[in-house]
Amino acid sequence: MKKSIFLKIVLTVVTAAVIFTGCSKDSSKNEPPAGENTPEEAVKQEDNKKDESSDYGIVINEEDVVFTDSSGEEISIAKNPQRVIVLQNSLLEIWDQAGGQVVGRVEESEDKIIENATSTEVVGSMGAPSLEKILSLEPDLVIISGSYTAQREMAPTLKQNNIQVINLDNDLLEDYYKTVRLFTAITGREDLYENHVNDIQKKVDEIVAKAPADKNYKAVIIFATAKNTTVRDSGSMVGEMLKDLNVANISDSVEAGADTKTFSLEKILQEDPDFIFVQTMGSDLEKITERLKSDALDNPAWASLTAVKEDRYIVLSKDLYLYKPNDKYPEAYEGLAKIIYPEVFTEQQ
Repeated sequence: MKKSIFLKIVLTVVTAAVIFTGCSKDSSKNEPPAGENTPEEAVKQEDNKKDESSDYGIVINEEDVVFTDSSGEEISIAKNPQRVIVLQNSLLEIWDQAGGQVVGRVEESEDKIIENATSTEVVGSMGAPSLEKILSLEPDLVIISGSYTAQREMAPTLKQNNIQVINLDNDLLEDYYKTVRLFTAITGREDLYENHVNDIQKKVDEIVAKAPADKNYKAVIIFATAKNTTVRDSGSMVGEMLKDLNVANISDSVEAGADTKTFSLEKILQEDPDFIFVQTMGSDLEKITERLKSDALDNPAWASLTAVKEDRYIVLSKDLYLYKPNDKYPEAYEGLAKIIYPEVFTEQQ
């Protein structure tokens, strides 16, 4: 009897061991060899790689660069395109400094000449580029500025002709940093990005850090052409600089829903800004001056403004404050800082 019970126990233990061993072998079939990852782990590692190579939402792969352009479309651009056309001079300057070359460009201003592109084909103006001329150059990439309606409207036709299009904004400092990151990724010049942007960002940050925060200065930015006079708020390039330097823009106080570009002499007189900064656009300075006189300067009340009485009416240079300063952003920030805080930003600093 005892012998029978003992045999039953032994058989039970042996059977259980066989079953357990079989289960272990079956489960091991789904396990990767030692040192390899599961599919889930592989996906996770790939995502981590993408995150590590991403900057400003730009993913840099071995053969291409993936990002979302100003149109909101996620696009993939093959690295090192051979035939490129750039339809804005400020973007062309960045492309050139990123090691890129072009076969076509738009008309340039004498204040914004890109030496390496002067011998390339001109395809019209920024506001009216020639689609026919662009197509005749057989580009594989066209870089457009989303600020121009004519450029946006030709994008679908370019894509239908198997031409890649990048739609970009280059209005603010962050746009500049992102554009340099994108262009150096496409041209494969990582060295230019690291050295170029890091140096510029450091200099700008140092200038901004020195700007006093307790002066409570106010300013207005007047944008004058031969046809009209408008103002700019802190959403503009110069407006952003002034905001970073702790200067309040009186156009920011316009009621929600109103046009913050509308020039109002009444509001300027009411706010009495400490500084009046003027941007001019156009080659006919005489007509621009006439427009300014008609809209503001000839009004008897104009002379009563604090900025006018204290000689703080400043016409800004085009190279730094109308066209995008790009790699000269530190110079542009410092120029404004010296005007606003001469006691801090002296010529020797």
